Amino acid sequence: MSTVTLGKTGIVTDKNGFGALPIQRISDEEAVFLLRKAYNNGITYFDTARWYTDSEHKIGLAFAGMRDKIVIATKTGAQNAEGFWQDLEKSLQELQTDYIDVYQFHNPAFCPKPGEENGLYDAALKAREQGKIRHIGITSHRLAVAHEAIDSGLYETLQFPFCYLATDKDIELVEKCRKADMGFIAMKALSGGLINNSAAAYAFLAQYDNVLPIWGVQREKELDEFLSYVQTPPVMTPEIEAVIRHDREELLGDFCRGCGYCMPCPVGIEINNCARMSLLLRRSPSESHLSPEGQAKMMKIENCLHCGQCKSKCPYGLDTPALLQKNLEDYKAVLAGEVQV
Repeated sequence: MSTVTLGKTGIVTDKNGFGALPIQRISDEEAVFLLRKAYNNGITYFDTARWYTDSEHKIGLAFAGMRDKIVIATKTGAQNAEGFWQDLEKSLQELQTDYIDVYQFHNPAFCPKPGEENGLYDAALKAREQGKIRHIGITSHRLAVAHEAIDSGLYETLQFPFCYLATDKDIELVEKCRKADMGFIAMKALSGGLINNSAAAYAFLAQYDNVLPIWGVQREKELDEFLSYVQTPPVMTPEIEAVIRHDREELLGDFCRGCGYCMPCPVGIEINNCARMSLLLRRSPSESHLSPEGQAKMMKIENCLHCGQCKSKCPYGLDTPALLQKNLEDYKAVLAGEVQV
């Protein structure tokens, strides 16, 4: 079993974190089954958020009465102290616990600090003094905010997208966290579903002993893949190196990661999927994407107002309207049989 220590928090856990965003889409019974199976097979770190609808509720159902056996990380997207306390109390209630191990600010556009008018960081300090949270963390998709968080010395963990499509700037963050004794939690380890070789994804991240990958799990088959890595972790081989080289050649550049921070769209375009549909068609089962429902979603791109809201909110600086149009043209070519997937 391979473990990772989350920096100065001292938390030691298996190098497989359970990402609980996808369990929003399944029943309580199915979610509890997956969560308990994960725990029974060595996974102890469970990541959720107040924004993930009923995800916290399902974790609470699964682990009531065994709080000391697991590590719970959740997040608040609050913009002020009042919202912070509302989120925290709701999370504690839903999770059926009186404390949260790692409480994170959820992708703020800035780095919360003590003494600010919004009162966010001061509220987190007070919550820690009260024993309601044990460690203060931050999640981000923005390099500038991530660097500021590390440099501030105020945070014990950083959660940031990290996978084998990482750039040198992303790797720099990992090393900077190591030097600062700050836990690094890797979200989007499968790049929002674009990486379809989990063994290659794991082997890449295994090279960084201070990184904890969070795997989004919705189906038992997915969970079984990651559970197999608890006892037999994949390692870098020439074959896996070849997979990574191929995917980097295909995917590096201006592609949508599907983070969803551009949403909502004023005309209802599902931007976080539509702006990367060309890749989804080629790297995942295409039937649902080409169904009548899928076609209706894509055709909404024709109603784009070119208002620029999505572009202004993209943490990766993408020209989202242009990406949407490019993906629509490719989609139509696939429907017409001009392009094969």
